[in-house]
Amino acid sequence: MENTETTQATSQKQKKPLIKRIFKKLASTFAFSRLPMIIILILFQAALYFIIFNIIDDYSREYTLLRAFGILITSIIIYNYNMDSSVKLTWMLIVAMLPLTGAAFFIYTRLGLSFWDIRLKILNTIRRTMNFLPVDVEVAKELYFEDPTTFNLFIYSNNTGCFPIYKDSDITFFPLGEDKFDDMLNELKKAQSYIFLEYFIIEEGIMWNSILDILVEKVKEGVEVRLMYDGMCEITTLSFDYKDKMKELGIKCKPFFPITPLMSTKYNYRDHRKILVIDGIVAYNGGVNLADEYINKKERFGHWKDTAVKIYGTAAQSFTLMFLQMWNIDAAEYYDDSNYYPYIPYLEPSNNLELMMTNYFNEDAISELYRIEDTYTPDDFPKGYVLPFADYPTDGDKVGKKFFLEILNHAQKFVYIMTPYLILDDELLETLKYTAQRFVDVRIILPGIPDKKGAYALAKSHYRILNDYGVKIYEYTPGFVHAKIIVSDMKRAIVGTINFDYRSLYHHFECATYMYRSPAIIDIVDDFKQTQKKCRRIDEDAIKNEKLSYKILGKVLKLVAPLM
Repeated sequence: MENTETTQATSQKQKKPLIKRIFKKLASTFAFSRLPMIIILILFQAALYFIIFNIIDDYSREYTLLRAFGILITSIIIYNYNMDSSVKLTWMLIVAMLPLTGAAFFIYTRLGLSFWDIRLKILNTIRRTMNFLPVDVEVAKELYFEDPTTFNLFIYSNNTGCFPIYKDSDITFFPLGEDKFDDMLNELKKAQSYIFLEYFIIEEGIMWNSILDILVEKVKEGVEVRLMYDGMCEITTLSFDYKDKMKELGIKCKPFFPITPLMSTKYNYRDHRKILVIDGIVAYNGGVNLADEYINKKERFGHWKDTAVKIYGTAAQSFTLMFLQMWNIDAAEYYDDSNYYPYIPYLEPSNNLELMMTNYFNEDAISELYRIEDTYTPDDFPKGYVLPFADYPTDGDKVGKKFFLEILNHAQKFVYIMTPYLILDDELLETLKYTAQRFVDVRIILPGIPDKKGAYALAKSHYRILNDYGVKIYEYTPGFVHAKIIVSDMKRAIVGTINFDYRSLYHHFECATYMYRSPAIIDIVDDFKQTQKKCRRIDEDAIKNEKLSYKILGKVLKLVAPLM
């Protein structure tokens, strides 16, 4: 009854005139929140910096020579900095146009002084929890013979964040957000111990209210419920005191990097992950946030095409660890093991990856394994490996990007990609071209109705060169594609939160589910083919007849694409 009343109230709310609802939202936001003060203070700081820099800039002729020398030195530093070449060019352009401001901004962002403490905590947290999840040595040995590529990915991901590979977990693929939503409600009702939610966007409506009703009931039953959302929600979809409202309901809640009046580089790093873990047995991952457009209960950009997966089994523990790592970053005792136990098992380092590599994969052991390799047949190996992994922008490893590159470089027959954004760095662009040149069928599905005109124009700026090299590009005519998938050769697939753009690959906290030989891959490929039937092919004529405004905007925005 309570769920029905919540749904009816939400439906009546949505029937109100759009302009009236927008006005009411803006009025309540500015009248009863910290947002106006934050905006005023940020603008004041920006104006102050601009005035100071311009006064110094016009101070004397001698300063002109000093400025030229500064541009040269800064350009040399940028050119030799460890970053993508396109990012270097963007920064050098900024410094050339705004010498003092650009150089100061570059130094400020690179040093990340306001983010230094958090960065150290994240790195220490990852190091401390590296051995919290067990590695099944027998699974690793079997994988070593069946697919060295996936085995190498497993070793890499385990070294960067304690992410074992599993073979005892089932994967269910959801081709739409509403499919995940229905299944999620059923699983939430079964929770007995704990429920962890971590989402980039949460917005009140049919979807979130239905989930919240269940969470409140579960709290009453003694189930521990924790909720974490990105701090940007506080200025877009939720009130600043929303965490207090949740705590009144018995839900432990915290925003990730909430916005404050002070300018900080940490705001560039957003928690873009979507994780739901129930009792360490069930986990959800994918592109679906907790807002009504993701289940097509509210239309924003036509039909919303999204995807997700449910992991059932021990592989869900990897998402439990991911959640707890982020939750405990700002805890007073963030390094305390009791923050993780009893939610996940704890093993001493000698029982984990180090032992496996020492006892099973030393030179003598590998030589022995190679001698017996020919006696194995495909039927000897289990099917359906699952490797959940996370990507942290603070550790210098572009984990998501490396997983994408690994799939592209090892594809033999086809690679299918769905992504809402296509803002490529040089390495990804060259790899896509090379993959298509190897006669691999590379197809990319992108939105037909964009949510951001700038990102849409940037994606289109890649169309011609990709098309010239044989990459087939499609746009989803019914609406917006928010799915983040890559699947290859009926063998490998990734479903998660990672887009093919700079923000996801360089700046966001992300997570995804890598699958090898999972039966769910069949469903992923089938969904791609069904979605493709609703798309328009972007051929040479379509590229030639593209709107001039998009062509110009795409070329201009390419100059600053790494900062978008």
